[in-house]
Amino acid sequence: QDRNWFWYHRSFKLAGKRNVAVLHINKAQFGAAVWLNGKKIGEHLPCFTAAIFDVSDAVRWDGPNDLTVRVGAHPGVLPKTVSGGTDFEKNRWTPGIYDSVFLTLSDNPVITTVQVAPQLDTSSIVVQTKLHNFGGAASTFTLSHKIHPWKSDSVVASSQAQKISLKPGEDRAITQTIRIPNAKLWWPEDPNLYVLETSTGGDSASTRFGMRELRFDTPTKRAYLNGRVYFMRGSNITLHRFFEDPKSGTLPWNEQWVRKLLVEIPKQMHWNSFRFCIGPVPDKWLDIADEAGLLIQNEYFVWTGQNWHGPENQVKFNADEMIQEYSEWMRDNSNHPSVVVWDANNETWDPMFGEKIIPAVRGLDLSNRPWENSYNPPVGADDPVEDHPYEFPDMAAGGPEFSMTSLEKPGGKGQAAMTGHAMILNEYGWLWLNRDGSPTRLTEKLYPRLLGENATAQDRLAMNAYLLAGITEYWRAYRQYAGILHFVYLTSSDPLLGYTSDSFADVEKLELNPYFRDYVSNAFAPLGVYLSFWQPTLTAGNTQSLPVMMVNDEPHPAEGTLTIALEAANGEQVEHTTTRFSLAPLGQQTYYLDFPVPQTTGQFLLKAVAEGQSGGSTVSRRRV
Repeated sequence: QDRNWFWYHRSFKLAGKRNVAVLHINKAQFGAAVWLNGKKIGEHLPCFTAAIFDVSDAVRWDGPNDLTVRVGAHPGVLPKTVSGGTDFEKNRWTPGIYDSVFLTLSDNPVITTVQVAPQLDTSSIVVQTKLHNFGGAASTFTLSHKIHPWKSDSVVASSQAQKISLKPGEDRAITQTIRIPNAKLWWPEDPNLYVLETSTGGDSASTRFGMRELRFDTPTKRAYLNGRVYFMRGSNITLHRFFEDPKSGTLPWNEQWVRKLLVEIPKQMHWNSFRFCIGPVPDKWLDIADEAGLLIQNEYFVWTGQNWHGPENQVKFNADEMIQEYSEWMRDNSNHPSVVVWDANNETWDPMFGEKIIPAVRGLDLSNRPWENSYNPPVGADDPVEDHPYEFPDMAAGGPEFSMTSLEKPGGKGQAAMTGHAMILNEYGWLWLNRDGSPTRLTEKLYPRLLGENATAQDRLAMNAYLLAGITEYWRAYRQYAGILHFVYLTSSDPLLGYTSDSFADVEKLELNPYFRDYVSNAFAPLGVYLSFWQPTLTAGNTQSLPVMMVNDEPHPAEGTLTIALEAANGEQVEHTTTRFSLAPLGQQTYYLDFPVPQTTGQFLLKAVAEGQSGGSTVSRRRV
């Protein structure tokens, strides 16, 4: 790098005097050092958690204030014990403050954190309030809590006021249980939110939360949301890779853009879940996820590399430092109902996470969320494991040609399946294309083998959507996974250096490639349809038995008509056969239809179309 540091400067004035001023820098990389009015306040080295500084002795209450913040230009300025983030497919460092900076003003005692943990069986919440007396004298005060719905001031519950005394400099954690009669639950389909108002007389805090619990169950290998089996469908966001995209700019801090990314498009794609992968997002993203009803697998920025990166690239961490970082990370994210899984790392083999880090921090989460530990053994009896059964890397590397006919039955012999725990499929395919339709560095040998050397960008984009949808349908049909999350919804697209890419035709306007939108939205529909036929030809004049596997992700029955049709290139339907289908709540069923292949030749689209009684349809397509 040409430099080791970047500098921020801001001047501000304050109206009125309080006893305590605390500066918050929600996230900055690589490390943050703070000076206020020429006085050095301190440093915070972790890159993915909030830096919190007491600036009471340096702030000017009656005049201008000068704030200077220094951040590292690259991770080499950090001590070797501190993680700067590990991603072998990220090409450029992206230093800077990437989350909100704000000042909180109060009197003693100060509310340092509030954690809310829903308890659905008793329609109550456990509230842990951490307090600190910054003053030089003892402080006696009354701690109180009130609860109201978000967007309403009507109080629905409150705590009994508690009188507390704190000595100078004393920290105290107060844990209370507050019952919320007939509490309305938080669901992805109805993300109801409450607000807890906490007061000490000298300080106050508003904490938004949702009444929800998500757990995994090893015997059934399922996810249970609020006590009900719930299938997670979605994708991945690698925001720190997107930071290096030439078109990223200020988009990640444009609320209208983020809301379209996290609310509007996922609903159209039938997604209810995301993994925020190898790099955290600004807090506002999680606020929006709470409101959108998304289920977030929140992953810490750790990818130590795999065997093919070589032993010299294997990253080693300091356990004590990582425990501190993970503790701060949980402190910052615990109240978001959207955060349902703590994800310790990505594609990592390191026993330290299971033996030291997760056991040390797990108890900090009063909600006892599940932990996912990547390729390391799961720590808890019901913790899930991730699976990355990429289908095309061998062919992309010049190996034997891949045949979709090999996907007849899931073998269940991968490392994740061998644990016996519930599995989350959060990477699969190996089919990436840059936004312009050119292959990425990982797929440059794949597409010539799939389509030949003369294929156009549109040919490749269409094939990408076609195969990705088919594989998605396949994995959903066999119900091996509690969650299926495609890789990747948002990342950097770089035709020269990129390993992966997303499927946006225009990322600034958030317009998806139309092939992807069409095929993949059908593949993720709650009423899932998988036409289990991958032969390249149908024999004219024969009757072909065609299996159609169907799944119902909804908690109510699904009924309607199932049609198999043969469609010519001009869209004309040349043959079809229809039957009725009926699926139990959360059920699955395979239908075998005898299809009369017409006496004709050419290129066709074989379609299985399920139309529900209540409207809407799902289609699975095969080229023959």
